[in-house]
Amino acid sequence: MAAQEHHLPVVRTARYYQLGELSVATRRVWVVAHGYGQLAMYFIRHFSFLVEADPSLVIVAPEGLSRFYLQGTGGRVGATWMTREDRLTEIDDYVTYLNQLSESILSQAAPEVAVTVLGFSQGAATVSRWLAQAPFRPVHLVLWAGAFPPDMDFTKAAHLLQGLPVTLVCGTEDEFVSEEALQKQLRFFQEMQIEPRLIRFEGKHALNATALAQLNEAELTVSK
Repeated sequence: MAAQEHHLPVVRTARYYQLGELSVATRRVWVVAHGYGQLAMYFIRHFSFLVEADPSLVIVAPEGLSRFYLQGTGGRVGATWMTREDRLTEIDDYVTYLNQLSESILSQAAPEVAVTVLGFSQGAATVSRWLAQAPFRPVHLVLWAGAFPPDMDFTKAAHLLQGLPVTLVCGTEDEFVSEEALQKQLRFFQEMQIEPRLIRFEGKHALNATALAQLNEAELTVSK
């Protein structure tokens, strides 16, 4: 007799990290999603110089709900947003988690606060799926060394991307994103009648301070 698969929703505790203090004086919030095998506490450190320069900016880094040892059964630990196993349920879970987190964050800020969402690597597909079902609309979407998920519902994708500024960021030596893959991503957005901004930097599959500063400066220029 074959076993029957069942799902039982449970309450669990999610972890996130924050730089800066949320208040009615907060003008901008960046929600930044890490990549596969990373932890939010280390990922968010790359953004600290932005908050130090602008107290009206708050950075929030949620962490994937599943953690694991990166090698063997001990040592360094990383987190992931999902795997191929029971993937649709995991996607539903992280969308629910990120919706609850965003509602909590935005309730502490002024109604006109501008929200930028940045996804790095696996986090790029994560935030894309999330925003298609989010209770708010960001002012800017940044996909860093990652792609809009090709299996996402076309109708939801069109609704999300309509009038939304999108920036793609990728290192010139990224070992996981080929030039062909990058061009394919650009063509996807062009088919959606979106012209994303493209930022390249000399480097591999990682965040880059110069590119982050470019993103931040562009936002400040637009908001003036």
